Parts: sequence; structure tokens; C-alpha cells
Amino acid sequence: MRKNGVLLHITSLPSPYGVGTMGKEAYDFIDFLKESGQSYWQILPIHPTSFGDSPYASYSTFAGNPYFIDFDLLSKEGWLIPEEYNWIDWEVKPDEVDFGILYNNRFNVLRQATNRFLEKPNEQYEKFLEENIDWINDYALFMALKKHFDGKPWYEWDDEFKFYDPKKAKQWEEQFKEDVDFYKVIQYFFRKQWEDLKEYANKNDIEVIGDLPIYVARDSVDVWSHPELFALDEDLNPERVAGCPPDGFSADGQLWGNPLYDWKYHKETGYEWWIRRIAYLLNMYDILRIDHFRGFDSYYAIPYGEPTAKNGKWLEGPGIDLFETMEKKLGKQHIIAEDLGFLTPSAKKLLADTKFPGMKILQFAFDSRDAASNDYYPYNYPKNSIAYTGTHDNDTIQGWFKNVNKEDRELAIDYLQANDPKNYHWTMIRELMKSPSDYTIVTAQDLLGLGDEARMNVPSKLGGNWAWRLLPGQLTDEVKEELLHLTKLTKRFPLKQKETEEVEETIEE
Repeated sequence: MRKNGVLLHITSLPSPYGVGTMGKEAYDFIDFLKESGQSYWQILPIHPTSFGDSPYASYSTFAGNPYFIDFDLLSKEGWLIPEEYNWIDWEVKPDEVDFGILYNNRFNVLRQATNRFLEKPNEQYEKFLEENIDWINDYALFMALKKHFDGKPWYEWDDEFKFYDPKKAKQWEEQFKEDVDFYKVIQYFFRKQWEDLKEYANKNDIEVIGDLPIYVARDSVDVWSHPELFALDEDLNPERVAGCPPDGFSADGQLWGNPLYDWKYHKETGYEWWIRRIAYLLNMYDILRIDHFRGFDSYYAIPYGEPTAKNGKWLEGPGIDLFETMEKKLGKQHIIAEDLGFLTPSAKKLLADTKFPGMKILQFAFDSRDAASNDYYPYNYPKNSIAYTGTHDNDTIQGWFKNVNKEDRELAIDYLQANDPKNYHWTMIRELMKSPSDYTIVTAQDLLGLGDEARMNVPSKLGGNWAWRLLPGQLTDEVKEELLHLTKLTKRFPLKQKETEEVEETIEE
């Protein structure tokens, strides 16, 4: 069945408290999706962000982002008093997240809530700790130690703590018990609010598409507490790090710096950590997008300490073995493969063998240098794909038309018959939704026709990313009606089971 959805990260929701949360505005957005005939809400990774505020660089692959916890919901449960947080000036600009303000103020408010909660913890909290024992204790300890060491990365801690020891960890938990308990409780708050929000979405026939970054941050509990998962030397430094080779866009390539996996170890363990990670996130979401999918076929490895990505080399990944093992353990799962960029024949074969839908980006179609062979033209999209006008890493539609070179702009205008610059965004959205792809996703920024000032991320740019936010009331009834109209026009309007049966009966007659 053809379906459509909207990409909007939780941080980008409007809120009185400086950042989007899992509160009233998130429920209102689900109502908007339902009323405009949508089937999906796609978000970015929901884990705690580290230095740089990127959702793709987290302190944990299992924990939830404390910034998403809604104060008003905590207040309704008696864990906060509004006067404890509504006096704080949470933002400099209403359409941008100020991560510095959040960092300096949010945890002080959450500390007051956790102190009240810990006076009499409930049974649900104890159950949460038991069900998440494989990660919650190490995560809470890791964060407590980061606080103790003034936020320094774990590889700069004193050697006593730098080298993780399960036996010593129990002692450390007692030594830093107050902070350990704090980080456990805010994870409980996060999980409760997330499960309530997702349940509301599902009751309204909205499925949540989540995101799994292929790599983890070096400064994360995953690397600190499980160094055996990664290719590290005896001093716990990476042997090689992740990145991309030089290309036409970057003479030095991209030096991401993430530690690489010890794939031999993962294979020997039956990919236990990977399967546990994927199973965990599939329980959190309805559909899981795996970022940088080609890295499972082959990955670019750069010697640790290199100033650029020039001297890296390609190494073989786990390939289909990982996903066949996963399917044996978990059964078939709803997974999307981010397969953008140059793909080798073996990477294309891996995607075909998994049968996961790949991604298509409509903006990529209008490359005048490669017009003859470009497979991003929408008529080339296979049914088993998920198509976007652009993702969080791309410019908005209006920004793209403004900033792209003249030849590409003219090609797009000719192809789309885009005669009205004010409506470039709706013209491109319509073309996307007409495509053969079973699934299409548009960004909230593009529904509003916003320019490059609303771009979510510019890859390799330091600072200024991930900050865009909706203003209250910006998703108007006019926007909702136009989106509903296009959704119905392109046969992407969701039908209930009874309606589907009636349509099938009509076709048979």
C-alpha cells in the first residue's frame, strides 16, 4: 500500500521550554499527521547527544535523550512544580534550540524531579531497572563519572576509571550513588513518556520511523564498558577510525573519527550486541532506518591520528551474514537501508539480498552533469523504496532552488514544470508523491516552504546544526489541507481494513 509521512525530529517541535519534547506539542503533531492523511512520523536518533549536539553522536546506543522529557507531564505526576522551571528564559530565538541554555539549566530542573521521585520509587521503576539491566547500570555510572571528571571524555579519566572493570563498577556505583540514581530515574522518565507518546501515535494509525547510526561515538558508554566490540589497542585508542574518502566535494575526505568495529569478534559471538541493539530499537520504533548501510558491505578505515581522510583504505564488512543471523534470531523486521552515495556492485547485491527498501532523494535527480544516467529521476524508483525530496542532511527545497547552480536549477524547473517560485516546494512534493515508491517522506520545513535558514544539518560544518524549530501554529490548517489533498490525489491515503475490503470488492465487481 502506498503511504506518505513527515520527517520532523523531536527537538524541532515547538515548546515553551527551549526544545521540542514528548509533551502536548508532540501529541498535537500526531493529530496533524492523522488529519492530513499521513501514515508515518520519521524522527532522528533519540539518544543523549554529546559534544556538538548531533543525534548521530551519542553517549549511549540504548539511553534516551533527557532533553525530550516534558516538564509539564512531570508536573502532572507530582514530580515538579511549574514555578521550578517556567521562570527560566529557555531560548534566545523561538525558532532555534539553544543547546547551551539547555545544558546549563535542564538537569538542575530534572534533579528536583528525581529527588522527589526517589523519596518513594514505584514498582514500575523497579521493573524498568530489571528489564534494562544489560545497559542501564553502566550508562548511569558512565554519566556519573563524566560529571565527576567535569565532562571529560572517558579516555582522559584517571586510569583507575578509564579501564572498565565489572567488579570495580559495583564499588563505583556505591561511591557515586546519588548521581547514578539520578541518571537511572531520568531514563525511567524518558521511557514512560516515550511509550505513552508512541502508543498514542499507533492508536491514531501513525507508525514511528526511527534511526540507527551505524557507528557509535568514541566518548560513549558502549566503547568504555565494552572495548572488546571495537578495534582498539592496549591503551584503548582506536587502531583506525571511520570516515569517507576524498571525492568531488571534499579534497580531504571526511574524518568522522568513530572507532571501528572488531567484526571478527562480532561474528564469533553471533553478532549478539548488534542483534540486541537492533531488537531494542525495533521495540522502541515501528520501523528502523539504518544509517550508512553500505558500511556493512565495506567500510573506509583511516589510521588513528591522521589529520585528514586521505590515507584510509576500504575493508570488508560483515555482509549478509549479519542480517541472515539477525533474521534467524528476530524474524523478518521492518528496516530501511540508507544506501545513498556511490554503491559498489557488492553493496548493491547486499541491499538486494536483504530485500530492505533503499532510499531515493529527488533533489539528486537534477544533476545536469549526469542527466543521462541518473537513477534518481522518480520514474526510476522501484516500488520497494522510500523516497524523499531531501533528508536532514540536505537543503530545504526552497533553499536548494536558491543555492544550486544555474544548470541544475533549469533542469529541475523544466522537468517539474515549476513555474511559480513561491510554490517550488509543493511542486516537488507532488512529483515525489506521484513516484512508484511505496513510501514517501517529506520534511516539515518543506511543507512550510522554508529556505536554507531552516536547514537541519550541513555535513562537516562545525556548529550551528540541529537547531531549527517549528513556531507555534506554523503548521496551519491550510498546510494540512494541501498535504491531505496531495496524499489522496496520489493514492497514499491510508485505508482502514474495512475500507480496504470494500475497495477490493469494488475492483472484483
